[in-house]
Amino acid sequence: MEKVKRYLVFLVGLFVNSLGVSLITRADLGTSPISSIPYVLSLNFPFTLGEFTIAFSLLLIVLQLLILRKNFKPEHWLQIPISVTFGYFIDLTTAMLGDFRLNSYPAQFAFLLFGCVVLGVGVYLEVLPNVAMLPGESFVRAVCTTWKREFGASKIAFDVSMTVLAAVLSVVLAGGLAGVREGTVVAALLVGFIARQLNKRLSDLPGRLFAAAPAHS
Repeated sequence: MEKVKRYLVFLVGLFVNSLGVSLITRADLGTSPISSIPYVLSLNFPFTLGEFTIAFSLLLIVLQLLILRKNFKPEHWLQIPISVTFGYFIDLTTAMLGDFRLNSYPAQFAFLLFGCVVLGVGVYLEVLPNVAMLPGESFVRAVCTTWKREFGASKIAFDVSMTVLAAVLSVVLAGGLAGVREGTVVAALLVGFIARQLNKRLSDLPGRLFAAAPAHS
């Protein structure tokens, strides 16, 4: 029952996470760094952001397999159904937002900030039960484990790399920066900060919700 509760909280976090991505994307000022490559691809090919998110996540899982080799544990395969669920959640929440568009920059920026708050809450809820990670974070952890790097600095380097690659892809495919804008930078700065503040201010919540934390899968 304890494990079921943890995975239910993780699933809620995954949904809130996807809603945050959809809100940020709908602001049309770029998207979060981890979603930037799938978003640029979705703007240039006839597949959805969710579908490209699944494909990109599967690529990150393959890269983890190559990096970790014998240290790639059976639990890591859980990332596959998690990635598929997350991708479909993104398409679902995008559909839930409907077809409306924001007509002024202040409204777009306000919507972007709201999306960052929602995504920060989603990231916090995703990490809270301590049962799994999305492939982006799991890839960074694999790099840190293999080459003895610090997670925080490596996560920043990963996000910057994703943003740069997305920008290059956009220039190559669309001839300009479509899908990578100031909102991507804002999301990179704000989302992690919000998640960390929630973790700090609600430090007693895991003890109230769950029994002793399990080993991280």
